[in-house]
Amino acid sequence: MTITSIPELEEILSRPSPADVEAMRSLDGDLLILGVGGKMGPSLARRARRAIEQAGVNKRVIAVSRFSSPGLAGELEAAGIQTISADLMEDRDLAALPDVENVVFMAARKFGTTGNEHLTWALNTFLPGRVAERFHRSRIVAFSSGNVYPLVPVVEGGATEQTPAAPVGEYAASVLGRERMFQHFSARYGTLGVLLRLNYAIDLRYGVLLDTGTKVFERRPVNLAMGSVNVIWQGDANSVTLRSFALASAPPRILNLTGPELLSVRWIALEFGRRFGVEPVFEGVESPAALLNNAAECQKLFGYPGVSVSQLIDWTAEWIRIGGSTLNKPTHFDVRDGKF
Repeated sequence: MTITSIPELEEILSRPSPADVEAMRSLDGDLLILGVGGKMGPSLARRARRAIEQAGVNKRVIAVSRFSSPGLAGELEAAGIQTISADLMEDRDLAALPDVENVVFMAARKFGTTGNEHLTWALNTFLPGRVAERFHRSRIVAFSSGNVYPLVPVVEGGATEQTPAAPVGEYAASVLGRERMFQHFSARYGTLGVLLRLNYAIDLRYGVLLDTGTKVFERRPVNLAMGSVNVIWQGDANSVTLRSFALASAPPRILNLTGPELLSVRWIALEFGRRFGVEPVFEGVESPAALLNNAAECQKLFGYPGVSVSQLIDWTAEWIRIGGSTLNKPTHFDVRDGKF
């Protein structure tokens, strides 16, 4: 099977698994998604809506964003998702949001941090505190990042949930600040929550595989400094998100979210080269340490991802070959100094 169009891609990304359907059937109350306009939000909202419909239950999916991307609100409305245009940093907009039992927090800022650090801290730390207080009666599943961990020796298999946080750079520090805000208001109010430390979600329009495969296809050098990575199909990451409400606790549960493999960047490039009939060009050498998540606990709870890495490379290679559209948002996964 190949994916050759945006409608095909969106359908697969938003196709709920039986576990998603059961999770939405069991969920008590409606679902509010804050910051839906990013890379993962639209497909998460559609997956939730489809799962609810297949479960035969009556729940709302409410998607909140500034909706700066033309047409997105209309597309979500057409899929049965209620949309609210709001700037979460504005007191009036935040206060006007409906009280909903279940909240997914996705609002974040990463790129452009260097030189504008204050805005990154405002959006990644101050805003989560406001949201945590506003929705302290709700269950909250909030996206965090594996960037809160230090670079760890590759031979150790990645940071686990027990690895002490040691963020590198202001972006990563602000993400740890986000976690601390949700933890603080959980301690104050008893709010139930989950913090998902994600790296790296991908679909065919962005991500580590697209970044690496495109370099191989265009005969540009692949940097090996960050020699190992983790990836997970966006659809699988969103599936875990929907099922995580069942884990919500006070203090919030921390869960690494990524695929089970520790992938060599060199191997990824060679796999693309084999599919393209191209000899990859490399620069630099692999460091013994990398930013890696060990998601064994996630796989124990939810099972292995439904889409394998080999399948993802096949899909991505064909997408690159046919000139499929991209979000033009490089991952910069090879950055080692934390400056984005």
